[in-house]
Amino acid sequence: MKITPGGVVASEWTKFSSLRSTWITTGVSAFLLIAFGMIASASFSGSEMSAVDLALGGSTLAALAVGVLGVLLGAGEYTTGMIRSTFAAVPRRLPVLWSKSLVAGLAAFVVMTIGAFVAFALGGAVLNDAIGSVSLGDDGVLRALFGAGLYLGLVAVLGVGLGMLVRSSAGAIAILAGGMLILPGLAPLLPNSIADAVTPYLPSSAGSAVMALTHGDGTLAPWAGLGVFALYVAATLAAAAYRLRKADA
Repeated sequence: MKITPGGVVASEWTKFSSLRSTWITTGVSAFLLIAFGMIASASFSGSEMSAVDLALGGSTLAALAVGVLGVLLGAGEYTTGMIRSTFAAVPRRLPVLWSKSLVAGLAAFVVMTIGAFVAFALGGAVLNDAIGSVSLGDDGVLRALFGAGLYLGLVAVLGVGLGMLVRSSAGAIAILAGGMLILPGLAPLLPNSIADAVTPYLPSSAGSAVMALTHGDGTLAPWAGLGVFALYVAATLAAAAYRLRKADA
């Protein structure tokens, strides 16, 4: 039977949708985004943050969760040994990587975009009076909310790439957490001039720029930041593709 790109995508979607763990992880991702956005909106008492920034306050933890989702899809078959059956069915291998990335990225994009809009709506309902309210029609709001979905979708694709590159769920999650959470925390330890130059280009800093309603001098423009993050994702996928072609399963 001839193997088509659509058939490989359908196969990967079946694997994705049939696993309880993927739905649990997806649900947890959306819950973190919405719940922490509501908490931030309800408890914040200052005035220097916008309602959108507060509503998306759970994006850091949501990013880690959707990254784990991608890792599970990318590395899970290596853990169980089913990857040999997959590659026996798809000998060219690379379509498997692209299909897993597409499935994880689209699923995360759809769910997290909906989550961002829900977080914005619920955050506005509990917003502290000290923060000026904004509406969907205000400048930059729709870009920030859809941008959150795009960024988190790309994080899921990054997880797939890391999973198929490292071939270990634990190892890939450790790398993901290090790059997304630990590196930004270490940057302030550098001399100020170096930290100011490097921080905007770190993965999480660059990617999350698309979600911010306002930007300071030390941050990247929204789409430029997302573009930088996309380069990280592309480089990871390229490394995973190279290993798929050169190494045994």
